[in-house]
Amino acid sequence: MKIISITNKKQFLNKIGTKNSSKYQKIVESILKDVKNNGDTALKKYEKKFGAGKISSLRVSKREIDSAYSKVSTRDISAIKLAKSRLSKAESAVKRQFKDITIKFNGTKLSKSFVPIDSVGCYVPGGSARYPSSAIMSVIPAKIAGVKRIVIVSPPDSSGNIDPLTIVAADVCGATEIYKTGGAQSIAALTYGTRTIKKVDKIVGPGGSFVTLAKYLVSNNVSLDMMAGPTELGVIIDSEGDVELAALDLISQAEHSSDTFCYALTTSNSIAKKIQSSVNSKLKNIQRSNIVKSSLESNGFIGVGKTSDIIEIANELAPEHLEIISKNAKKWNKIKNPGLILSGKNSPSSASDYLLGSNHILPTNRFGKTRGSLSVLDFVKLLTKIETSKKDLQKISKSLENFTLAEGLPNHYEAVRGRLL
Repeated sequence: MKIISITNKKQFLNKIGTKNSSKYQKIVESILKDVKNNGDTALKKYEKKFGAGKISSLRVSKREIDSAYSKVSTRDISAIKLAKSRLSKAESAVKRQFKDITIKFNGTKLSKSFVPIDSVGCYVPGGSARYPSSAIMSVIPAKIAGVKRIVIVSPPDSSGNIDPLTIVAADVCGATEIYKTGGAQSIAALTYGTRTIKKVDKIVGPGGSFVTLAKYLVSNNVSLDMMAGPTELGVIIDSEGDVELAALDLISQAEHSSDTFCYALTTSNSIAKKIQSSVNSKLKNIQRSNIVKSSLESNGFIGVGKTSDIIEIANELAPEHLEIISKNAKKWNKIKNPGLILSGKNSPSSASDYLLGSNHILPTNRFGKTRGSLSVLDFVKLLTKIETSKKDLQKISKSLENFTLAEGLPNHYEAVRGRLL
């Protein structure tokens, strides 16, 4: 990892950051169009093309779900249930804050209530990898919010099957349907619907470049959670921080893929050099070293600057995860934009990916400035109802007439005046 001395914040921020690419756009557009026009046939074609082999049935059957349980250990199921329990507790606490309200004034009654959406599609990465934790993170908040139809799509492996642990996690958490399809084609199926997969009202979940681009391209047709790009981790560490832990954490997130964005920020040149040395030393003896090395060399850095500059940079970059390894956590209280802030040396981002009760589906690409993690908030809408009276219409009619005349919409006023005759 390179060490950068931060002397000009603006220049520094312009030089670093995640890079968006649209080089696959034409390919993804053609996949979306094909699935929209040809449905299940196109889905099966693309799964075969991308290495899944022949798939006879897209939907995971009850028999296949039962079989999946026989292929996973009781320890794995216990881990799933623990993650479910912790995340459920956190999401239930948020849901309890939803209070329906009614406001009355001069004969008008206005009510606001939180209503679950009807259906959601949850993308769970898969294929050659397994991410049962992503099934937990997307299904649990939807279930607690009250969504009735929760659909899982996940890429099948070379034998045409979804990883058993992903199936079990989805089932334990309450998914109502599971389908053997992934990539851009699955986003198209959830958006437009096919004979087998009915369309949904919203799509959530992380994915690779094809999935993220597909979500962007269908955003006029279906509601989305966020454009979750490659993993991001920022580590703020001062002169009293443990550099070995910082190095371990940077490596832990960099192992996701070669395009992750992992970096450290410190006020100490000495700490920066120690982190650099520790990372280089550890790279010699870790698994997935090629991926980690590629990511940290291409995208990673250790920035050295003033405390005030580090705070501004952290808020501007708004990383997916931000760890603060410092004995004086209050010094960093003005940081508010990361998707998730982990305070203290015993709060590693890797643990938050699974079992700390937080959701690991988080905003990237600086979108932490405007939203937080996936939660029950993503699965409800605020429904407003109004009932008014002739008496109140009469009271507001003159002011309403002024607005309609000012905006050149006279028939708006006539619709009200007709009730006052």
